[in-house]
Amino acid sequence: MGPRNTSDPAPSVEAVRSLADAAPVPFWLDQPDRPAPHAALIGDDHCDLAVVGGGYSGLWTALIAKERNPSRDVVLIEAHEIGWAASGRNGGFCAASLTHGFHNGLDRWEGELARLERLGEENLDEIEAAIERYGIECDFRRTGELNVATQPHQVEELREEIDLAAKYGTELTFLDRDEVRAEVDSPTYLAGVWDRTGCAIVDPARLAWGLKAACESLGVRVFERTKVTELAEHGSGMVLKTPYGRVFAGHVALGTNVFPSLVKRLRPFVVPVYDYAMMTEPLSAGQLAAIGWNNRQGIGDTNNQFHYYRLSADNRILWGGYDAVYHYGSRLSPELDQRPETFAKLAGHFFETFPQLEGLRFTHTWGGAIDTCSRFSAFFGTAYKGKVAYAMGYTGLGVGATRFGAEVMLDKLDGRPTERTELEMVRTKPLPFPPEPIKWAGVTMTKWSMDRADKNAGKRNLWLKTLDKLGMGFDS
Repeated sequence: MGPRNTSDPAPSVEAVRSLADAAPVPFWLDQPDRPAPHAALIGDDHCDLAVVGGGYSGLWTALIAKERNPSRDVVLIEAHEIGWAASGRNGGFCAASLTHGFHNGLDRWEGELARLERLGEENLDEIEAAIERYGIECDFRRTGELNVATQPHQVEELREEIDLAAKYGTELTFLDRDEVRAEVDSPTYLAGVWDRTGCAIVDPARLAWGLKAACESLGVRVFERTKVTELAEHGSGMVLKTPYGRVFAGHVALGTNVFPSLVKRLRPFVVPVYDYAMMTEPLSAGQLAAIGWNNRQGIGDTNNQFHYYRLSADNRILWGGYDAVYHYGSRLSPELDQRPETFAKLAGHFFETFPQLEGLRFTHTWGGAIDTCSRFSAFFGTAYKGKVAYAMGYTGLGVGATRFGAEVMLDKLDGRPTERTELEMVRTKPLPFPPEPIKWAGVTMTKWSMDRADKNAGKRNLWLKTLDKLGMGFDS
């Protein structure tokens, strides 16, 4: 953010005090009508398609598989509860982008970016249509997204983005300082770009629960609290071993994302990076009027270490991002879901952005791991002679893109050449991450360098420039 371009001072006592009563649980999952989980799989089961993972990736795959072929017998297996991980903890930004933003796509697939942008818009349209078709009540709103400049050098970058995006079929609206503050009033805003159609805001947990109900309405059998411990070939198909039984399937789709893949050769391609978010108490009418936000867009700033924020249905503000934390050895643990030093830092940033909301309290704090790959957008493929498909590496932008990934997995399992499978993005893979301790050192150096770039008018140092040349660079 603009006020922190030379240092990141400790948050004020008042900012930290706003966290005193916050519950250490994801807001979206802390709802009284949260559906009870289904029973675990006991004994053996047989199906045409087994889907592993009950987040968006697995849910969309199971749903679309039945829509394509209602006679296909589909089983979905989830180790814990539907939507409990990234799909129920995220910020609820359902973006059209399949490439983790326009610039990341331009850097990697310039020749097919116009097609990728179109396919992304069509994918978001299909998500909206499915929500309507199945009556999923998840507060889906096609509000668009504001990207705001908080440092002077970012203003011209946003202007350039308008013209560049237009060449690839994407229409964006530039807002000067007064125009962007007329939308949402923050003294840190210097300009903004409004993507009016390329993003929707959604209650992420309710979307997952609604997709579960939609799957079951079409005949998908859902087993929760069932961890798949082993994947192996069995005759002409596959067998999935679980603690209390087995599933014999003709084909398997893997939607496990950040968790260690059942196809072990894929594990070096993804690292878990922890992201954190907080939710305020509901704003009063006066507080809401003080900041405007009548059009309820999702908002992100344009720093490398960026914040994302949006309004909930009951006018709370979700505030997240900035810190991205990697733990040595790709460690995953529930105890890492809480990080007080990050929440204190985020609270300080919140009140710098909206000083008129002084005194507002946070009611929930949480975090979780994101499946990050070296090209920062999903990759796809098959294993076991085409009997197993996977999509992974969404890097925090999977709310919308997982549906596209589901289509790709099913195209591959069905042996169907499509416009999707012909894409270079789909046919290629990112570079794998090196082993430890090189991996930890590289991630740490990259985060430090991105922080320095934010505090030095966006200038990228030699390390970031080297990563750019290797195809592992990132510009948010």
